[in-house]
Amino acid sequence: MRSPGVSDSSEEAQPLILVVEDEALIRETVTMALSDEGYEVVAVEDGRQALDIIRDAHVSDDNEISAIDLIILDLMLPYVNGLDLCRLMRQDGVTTPILMLSAKGTETDIVVGLEIGADDYLAKPFGMRELIARCRSLLRRASRQPQLPEQLVLQFQEIALYPQECRVTVREDAVNLSPKEFTLLELFMNNPRRVFSRDQLLEKVWGIDFMGDSKTVDVHIRWLREKLELDPSNPQYIITVRGFGYRLG
Repeated sequence: MRSPGVSDSSEEAQPLILVVEDEALIRETVTMALSDEGYEVVAVEDGRQALDIIRDAHVSDDNEISAIDLIILDLMLPYVNGLDLCRLMRQDGVTTPILMLSAKGTETDIVVGLEIGADDYLAKPFGMRELIARCRSLLRRASRQPQLPEQLVLQFQEIALYPQECRVTVREDAVNLSPKEFTLLELFMNNPRRVFSRDQLLEKVWGIDFMGDSKTVDVHIRWLREKLELDPSNPQYIITVRGFGYRLG
């Protein structure tokens, strides 16, 4: 097992997965299953420990600090719960994929988890094969290197997007977007006034391996509007095209 503070210079180093789960049996079972698949695993039992590890790996400029490739995050945790931990990570600019686990599997719980920055959601009880499949899917999507557009700045009316800086301003004010929100807006700004269906947005932003449904798109569109629009209930930027999908402008 690789320590999160020690790098592995081997070219064949496997992805490093952080498991944050307070139930010992689940934590040990998940760790064993992932290790059997060849992944490097670090497991902790509370949100405070996890936050320390994540922030150390994220803010350090020391090459000896190993990057975390995926976080498996339980919702109910001591000290710092999973929702707060996810929110804090995204506010800190941590873009590591997050697979959220929870005994709460209602649509509302899933929507809340996705809205604050989780990339996928798995309800308990779950099968280990499904967990591993979702981990593989998230790691594949994260490993793809999207091509940056030639423009240093994408501009649409009062929105400015800086692809190489992962930065967005609206009416010259900085806007804090999650990784999926940023990618979604970048797609729209590269294709102004083009209508995208929900399925097209899922494929282009979440990838063909995504196991969720089109409600994920609606959630992120609503969240994006709340950050961009003066009046989110009467959007001027991201427009709904009834029966087809969404477009910018």
